[in-house]
Amino acid sequence: MTDPLTGLTDYLNERTGTIAAAVYDLETKQFWSVGRSTPQDEASVVKVDILETLLAQSDGAGLSQDDQQAALNMIEYSTNSAATDLWNAAGGGSAIGAFNATVGLAETTPSSCVTCPDFPWPGWGLTTTTPADQITLLKAIVQPNSSLTASEQSYALGLLENVTASQRWGVGSGLPPQVTVALKNGWLPLNDADTDWQVNSIGWVSGLGRNYLVAVFTTGNPSEQYGIDTIDQISADLWAALG
Repeated sequence: MTDPLTGLTDYLNERTGTIAAAVYDLETKQFWSVGRSTPQDEASVVKVDILETLLAQSDGAGLSQDDQQAALNMIEYSTNSAATDLWNAAGGGSAIGAFNATVGLAETTPSSCVTCPDFPWPGWGLTTTTPADQITLLKAIVQPNSSLTASEQSYALGLLENVTASQRWGVGSGLPPQVTVALKNGWLPLNDADTDWQVNSIGWVSGLGRNYLVAVFTTGNPSEQYGIDTIDQISADLWAALG
């Protein structure tokens, strides 16, 4: 199959900021990437990593009722307080880093602080990663592995498939309504003037002859909407290229 990201080169060159994307076709086992792979801040995309870490720690028992409610709020509504509670419950950055090592993430560095100096947002959003690592993380919830059981994978996907409508932009944008999309987005202002935004989107797309994982990270966006628009266009073009 031809690299579906090749046609995006001119578009990406026209956009402000730094953009990196990766795609993995679950049927052909082909991987493609485009853009600079220097690790970027995860923002709320790290919430998928928090969830997977907790599930792996449960040894097949699943989450407690309280943690299930917090996980729903963290994934479906991107509630930061719930993410902070679950980050701490998992054991913080060191425990999440240990889980990441077991599933093969090579370029992801969990944040060392939750309350960070001169940063008004929860510090777990400063965890850094690459699109390739996020593809590896997504594989852990869609492919058989020794870290998560089938029921844990189904649980995680159920949350990601039910993200609230206002947050379903990104890698699921520009797709037909009958396609299954499990996603998590992240958005984070990196300065007080709101003129430097980190905007990310990761997810699984399945249906109408396509079955792939995708991760897009963008930084240096002049506004949140600018970053969203970039990823929306990438998503639509990628869907068309894989058809």
